[in-house]
Amino acid sequence: MSEAFDPELASQRDRLLNTLRGYGRVAVAFSGGIDSTVVARAAHEALGDQAIAVTAVSDSLASGELEEAKALAQQIGIPHRIIRTEEFADPNYLRNNPDRCYFCKSELYGRLAILRNELAVDAIASGANADDAGDHRPGMRAASENGVKHPLLECGLSKETVRKLAKAWGLPTWDKPATPCLSSRIAYGEEVTPERVKMIDDAEQWLRQQGLRLLRVRYHKGDLARVEVPVEELQRLTAPGLAHKLVAYFHDLGFKFVTLDLEGFRSGSLNTLIPIESLQIPARSKH
Repeated sequence: MSEAFDPELASQRDRLLNTLRGYGRVAVAFSGGIDSTVVARAAHEALGDQAIAVTAVSDSLASGELEEAKALAQQIGIPHRIIRTEEFADPNYLRNNPDRCYFCKSELYGRLAILRNELAVDAIASGANADDAGDHRPGMRAASENGVKHPLLECGLSKETVRKLAKAWGLPTWDKPATPCLSSRIAYGEEVTPERVKMIDDAEQWLRQQGLRLLRVRYHKGDLARVEVPVEELQRLTAPGLAHKLVAYFHDLGFKFVTLDLEGFRSGSLNTLIPIESLQIPARSKH
């Protein structure tokens, strides 16, 4: 697909490229999601072989995401490194309080910081965009503590603009739904375990095999699954044939109760369970 940029989008692209050039040699924290893919694409164009994409693998990575990240890195032409992170070894992460993401990102960015010399980079770049600034994102504090750069955010680029850039660059995932880590599906206060994230992963993969694209399976206390799909898809899941198969499969996975959320899919719905005081916790040490 040939590149096609209108003047406004071209200006936003150039601002992003110039920002990345100002970092020197860059390692992009590359999940394969749309945001980090655009940063990786821009970094490769701006810096050539002075940019590298680094993908972290752990139990919280959904099935197929690593393979997709590898394919995207190959398409972009950027060198690609895969590392293992061990957030599941941190009891603060397993406890799954509202600041869980802080410990996950501390693990990721801490490992990348240690690898800086080996990777021969001057900066670590994330895929945070301008729309992320106002959300509950404790991982941004971990990024700040590790000196991580946010080129999309610095350039004021929104999710919509990121998707436009991806489409103009011919990236196949330009319209890919957000794919946060599997642990984010577990209600705060319920322990994060490899077994629970696997239940969620298998459940979501099954729903995708039924032709659904935008979805979440949320885990709540008592092995309860709360399935979110767009409202217009709810009737499909309640049809007797599919509903029976869904319930049977989820029970086989270990869910004791299976529910459909009548409000439909909404990103970050578990954040509504966070007490307001938890959003005002001051920064604290990881240890």
